[in-house]
This record gives sequence, C-alpha cells and structure tokens, in this order.
Amino acid sequence: MKAPSAARRAESSAMRGVAWSPGTCGELAQGHLDGVAVMVTCPIDVGSQAIVELSHGSGCVHGPGDAPKARRAVASTLDMLGRPELNARLQLQSALPRSKGMASSTADVAAAIAATAAALDSSLSPRRQADLALAIEPSDGVMLPGIALFNHLGGRIARTLGPPPPMRVLVLEFSDEVDTEAFNAGSRANGVYQDEGRFREALEIIAAGLANGDPRQIGEGATLSSQLNQCILPKPRLPHAMKLARDAGALGVNVAHSGTVIGLLFDADAERITWAAHSARQRLPEIVAIHDCRIIGGGAVVYRGRRRTVAPTA
Repeated sequence: MKAPSAARRAESSAMRGVAWSPGTCGELAQGHLDGVAVMVTCPIDVGSQAIVELSHGSGCVHGPGDAPKARRAVASTLDMLGRPELNARLQLQSALPRSKGMASSTADVAAAIAATAAALDSSLSPRRQADLALAIEPSDGVMLPGIALFNHLGGRIARTLGPPPPMRVLVLEFSDEVDTEAFNAGSRANGVYQDEGRFREALEIIAAGLANGDPRQIGEGATLSSQLNQCILPKPRLPHAMKLARDAGALGVNVAHSGTVIGLLFDADAERITWAAHSARQRLPEIVAIHDCRIIGGGAVVYRGRRRTVAPTA
C-alpha cells in the first residue's frame, strides 16, 4: 500500500470537530398558528457537546449506543456535505436529563451536526441544521439564533424573534418522564389543540417583551401559555409552582409543553432565587433536581483551536 500523500495526511489530522448546543427549559410558549404547530424556544446555558473525528473508510459511524439519532445526524451531515464515504467516531457529553422536556435529544443532534461540519472545515446555516434535525425527529429550535418561533414538526416556520434580555430560569425537575416523539405523534392524531386566540395573545406578549427587552412581559406570556397547555398535557404541580413564583417575586413560569419540567422565570439579578430553590424542595417534595440556568440565545457553538465561534446565522 502506498504511503498517503501529504495532502491526505494533512486532511486526516485536521478532520476533527468540536461543537456545543444549548438545551432548553421547555418552551416559552407552544401552540398553533393557522393550524401549524409552533414553539417559542427557551435555550439555556446547559447543553450537549459533540466531538466528531473523521477518517477515510467506508461510511461507518461509531458512537454511543444510546444516541442513535446523533449518530444518524453525523451520517446525514456527511451526506449533505458530499463526503458519505468517510468513517466517523462520535463522542457526546451532556448535562441534560433525558425525557423531561429539556431538548436533550435535539441538543445532541444539533451539536453532532455542527461538529461534523466543523471537522470538514465547513459550516451549515441554522436553517439547514434544522432541516437535518427534523429529518430525524421532531426537534426543538435550539439551532436558531436568539429566541425563535419554530415549527418543531416540519420546519414550515423558523424565524428569530430577538435576543433574550438578561434572565434566569430555575428549572424544577421531577421523576416523571414523557416520550416527546410519541407525545407529538399522539397529539397530531387526536387533534387536541389549545385556544389559538389565547395562544396568539401569549405569543404577542412574549414578542413585545423581546422587542422591548422587558423580562416581565416575557414572563407574563410564558405563564399564559403554561396555563393554556393544561388541557393538552396537565401538570398537577403547576398551580403550586405558580404560587411559589409569586411568593418568590418571579416574573412568571414556563413549562415543557411536551415534557415534565417547570421553570420559574427571574430577572438576571434576582436575589430570591436561592430562597425559591429552598422553598421548592419543601413545597414540592417530588422534585428530584433543581437547575439554576441562564436563558441564552440559541445556536451551536463551534470550537476551532482555542477560538470559540457561533455557527453562522444566515
């Protein structure tokens, strides 16, 4: 066998990509616009990191056995970029709990897509990343910059509403789990929808809050959407969480509309978050974990050498 050329050796040594994608605390809102299912994203500073190493071979993708969707995302990205013949090795690290409504699967997939593109010294727009993710499963819109309005079932609507003002969310995690993919399929089959007029009201309040940089309006709209979702996926603990939010001086609550977590929304400099976390454990003994997170803009982060760059927004 001939020794590899200098160009091929250089390519082999460079074919490694590292990327990170945010998870979410559910959504700020979720409902239907003219019959199209949409969500308003709630990205947080906890997520998934993917490392993808490519080598010449026969198109085999190796990775964690419990992450088949992320492995498929690597293969789909290689195919889209015209390199399906490459072998890939995927590593994942995630701090997101599974099956709770924190976009753990979407974060894995989005990070895997961005890391695969980076390994080829390429990049994909958020829209193309979303298309790849949606071909695998219904997906959160975490690959879109800022806070986004996103059709999580088919991508018919995908637009950024604006950057989030400084906010924190206290994520209350319970032991209950929801299979999001099965839930979404069931909701479509059963045709159970929220009041679209009230959902539009919640959406308009959140959009105004983003435009004005007003966290209180965002909290108001998110709380309304949380209440509307009680007819779709009831959360028995929501009234208790809403009272806790009022007592703690929070801006409101948000939920995982197809999951089980509940978020208490605060200003970034809120002094009562520690009190709220302590009180939550006393008032809601079913809590298994509490996560104090910042709400951030969406979009994968690619690590190039020592530089940290955000994936393109076009």
